[in-house]
Amino acid sequence: MGMYYQPEIETMPREELRDLQLDRMKWSVKHAYDNIDFFKSSFDEAGVSPEDLNSLEDLAKFPFVVKQDMRDAYPFGMFAVPMKDVARIHASSGTTGQATVVGHTKRDLKNWGDCFARGIAMVGGSDESTIQVSYGYGLFTGGLGGHAGGEAMGCTVIPTSSGNTKRQVQFMADCDTDILACTPSYALFIADTAIEMGYDPAKEFKISGVICGAEPASENMRQEIADKLGVQYCDVYGLSEIMGPGVAMECIERGGLHIAEDQFYCEIVDPDTGEVLPDGEWGELVITTLTRECSPLIRYRTRDVTRIIEQPCACGRTHRKIDRLRGRTDDMLIIRGVNVFPSQIEQVITGFPEIATQYQIILTNKGPLDHVELQVETEPDFQIDEVRKLEDLKRRLQAELKSNLQVAVDVKIVEPKTIERSMGKAKRVIDKREVSA
Repeated sequence: MGMYYQPEIETMPREELRDLQLDRMKWSVKHAYDNIDFFKSSFDEAGVSPEDLNSLEDLAKFPFVVKQDMRDAYPFGMFAVPMKDVARIHASSGTTGQATVVGHTKRDLKNWGDCFARGIAMVGGSDESTIQVSYGYGLFTGGLGGHAGGEAMGCTVIPTSSGNTKRQVQFMADCDTDILACTPSYALFIADTAIEMGYDPAKEFKISGVICGAEPASENMRQEIADKLGVQYCDVYGLSEIMGPGVAMECIERGGLHIAEDQFYCEIVDPDTGEVLPDGEWGELVITTLTRECSPLIRYRTRDVTRIIEQPCACGRTHRKIDRLRGRTDDMLIIRGVNVFPSQIEQVITGFPEIATQYQIILTNKGPLDHVELQVETEPDFQIDEVRKLEDLKRRLQAELKSNLQVAVDVKIVEPKTIERSMGKAKRVIDKREVSA
């Protein structure tokens, strides 16, 4: 087994890599302009055309794309190929339940598998490895993204998906799983379950690496997972709009995630002015796809806050790194790997006439998992002392939230006027979770 999965790409000299990026970027910009009405009108309005792209820096002349643009194009308005060439569709949830739909051609899916496979190599995996994919399968990109990576590497893939944790542990013990791919909170839950079942996973299991993503994790949490399972921890970054997991992966040297720079061009911009910032400065990550056939995106604003690390990595890979994410520029919360906007919760609340629109979301860690408590007030004329009525209201609200958000929410109904009022912007979310700096 070599140290790299694709050495000719991952260790390509910087100048060659930049030339490759420019060639691919010229193709991608023209492909988007020629085949997607949104990009044609957006570029025309900004007074730029594909011919204006003569250097990587010229990309800054082009307008941004935001998630709302993708929602507005629902379902296929951002597809650049005919439906007969679309091999698969994924989608991510939106603020108002309107999904953003993303399509992949066969080649798009192959590139995605290759990107994730690089992360498998980073945790010491090879075609002799067994990878257990415990991300959720379905429209969410985690499960199938990890699965494709395992197949691209030539691993034995166990598609366990998430849930049924004791069985997950049994498979790890009996099938010699050596790489686990899942969310950080689930990795910790699996580790704790294994210990409760009487195993010492760090000593008894063959597992040597975990590939975790889809939600934030503190340094303490990463360390706890690494210690309990006795593994190398690899952080994976991705988002369904751009591809899925594998956009950037963490090597053994830590200190940031290598961007798959042959597939994506990353810029860091000032979230307020949109101005491109120099390497090393913190700002909003903007990604341009370089090879995507079905759903090319030019200058997509991810809302994720990070910076580009330029200095060479001791692992020998020449692709630049992004630092661990520091947060977001919008109000989106990531709860157990699921994207949730406070406005989604607000929308559910407004469907209940007994409940006032004052609310507060309190996020805490309950063991390794996120715990969400929603505090709401009743309307003044509601009989809050009638226990049966109150329990019924709580049950209905919890069921509606679960069905809308795909995350369990603990509802606490409080008396009118007891949630603190704010003179400025309402403090809707109190995040008490331990998160990385």
